[in-house]
Amino acid sequence: MNDNKIIIFDTTLRDGEQAPGCSLTVKEKIEIAKQLESLGVNVMEAGFPISSPGDFEAVKAIAKLMKKATICGLARCMPKDIDAAFNAVKYARHNRVHVFLATSPIHMKYKLKKTPAEVLKIAEWAVKYARKKIREVEFSAEDAGRSEKEFLYKVVETVIDAGATIVNIPDTVGYMTPYEFGKLIKDIRENVTNIDKAMISVHCHNDLGLAVANSLSAVKNGAGQVECTINGLGERAGNASLEEIVMAIATRKDYFQAVTSINTKEIYKTSRLVSKLTGVNVQPNKAIVGSNAFAHEAGIHQDGVMKKRTTYEIMKPEDIGIKGSNLVLGKHSGRHAFSSRLASLGYDLKQESIEKAFNRFKSLADKKKQVYDEDIVAIVEDEITEIPETYKLEYMHITSGTKTIPTGAVKLKYKGSIVQGASNGDGPVDACYKAIDKITKIKGKLLDYSLKAVTSGKDAVGEVTVLARFGKDVVSGRGASTDIVEASVKAYVNAINKVAFKKRKK
Repeated sequence: MNDNKIIIFDTTLRDGEQAPGCSLTVKEKIEIAKQLESLGVNVMEAGFPISSPGDFEAVKAIAKLMKKATICGLARCMPKDIDAAFNAVKYARHNRVHVFLATSPIHMKYKLKKTPAEVLKIAEWAVKYARKKIREVEFSAEDAGRSEKEFLYKVVETVIDAGATIVNIPDTVGYMTPYEFGKLIKDIRENVTNIDKAMISVHCHNDLGLAVANSLSAVKNGAGQVECTINGLGERAGNASLEEIVMAIATRKDYFQAVTSINTKEIYKTSRLVSKLTGVNVQPNKAIVGSNAFAHEAGIHQDGVMKKRTTYEIMKPEDIGIKGSNLVLGKHSGRHAFSSRLASLGYDLKQESIEKAFNRFKSLADKKKQVYDEDIVAIVEDEITEIPETYKLEYMHITSGTKTIPTGAVKLKYKGSIVQGASNGDGPVDACYKAIDKITKIKGKLLDYSLKAVTSGKDAVGEVTVLARFGKDVVSGRGASTDIVEASVKAYVNAINKVAFKKRKK
């Protein structure tokens, strides 16, 4: 049995841009259009040319640049709209004008203030008018999902006779359920006498969260084109998500018996670009492209994925352009994932040491949402690895005040000798850190600094923890004293010692 080729019609640049706050410049639209062509979309609805001079210029520019995709412009059933759409897309190698008119009782009565007979006549005229200008015309029966079936059949039949080569059946307000929508497509195929002369397209909105499900139901029942957007962008709750449609068809080819021309390895890149340029972040649990889509924290899941990826993943992350699965270390993670991460970080520890480190990790994970590699390195180095004191604090002195430039003088013991230095800084701690950098010639950049009281009372012991970057290495350091500046210096010297130890090991 031959697989059915499904046409992917992307309307990110038209319907997607209509989402609140998603306005794009001409330059940004062109950048997205280039990526959509790399993605392999068949049809690109580049905009609504009559809506603004900027939109007209964007569609025109995209039409001139694109080599493979059909460039489409949207138009109401009005001469000026159709003229604008044609004049914008006429430069494309492959072009299309997409006209639309509402066919539901509520839209005809309250929005159009037209009778069904008048709507039928306008739809026929618009398609004929467009066909005089361009070979490929698509007609959309807006709010088809709430239209009376017999009237919808008549409209579809009429516009096909008038020259429409694609008829779009939109669930404009996201009202339908998958079974209903699939049956609607099946009924159109069985009751429109000339349906074999046109392709059925669908355009589903996500008001009830069913846009993708409805679109896939339509594909199963004979739709040949799906209209969708990157990341599901669009008015209100958005449109059917391109990445979900495409990966559902690819992953369940056995069920849909269909294929698309999409280069799936470009999906993630396209999603990131659209998110960046529109300013609309992708929710973490978004299917396919969300940050959690290929992330596992639960110990049982991590163990399963490490043993056999398909236990918990039905797609390869590489198929959409992601390097690999992400095993997130947190309080739900188990020993297998922790041991694997230790090995990837270059630690070959005995079981007793792994167990000790794992217990420390679990204790830390109860306090943090996610444990990062730097945290694990700190656990191993602080609790497991014996770090020799290459440098030891012998003496420190600071000068500081509201009208005094902070100065720090530090003496360190190094290989049995005293080395010393002094420096100015933004504060006493910064001054001491710069003095230490001078003495050791190991320059660090402070990434994080925290201070907490270990004991109670005015003479409490303060514990300082620092996280600093030394070249490519990120290490932590810890120090304690009743003097917080001394504790800070000890913490930084502790970090310096770890860097010195690593250099000796290399």
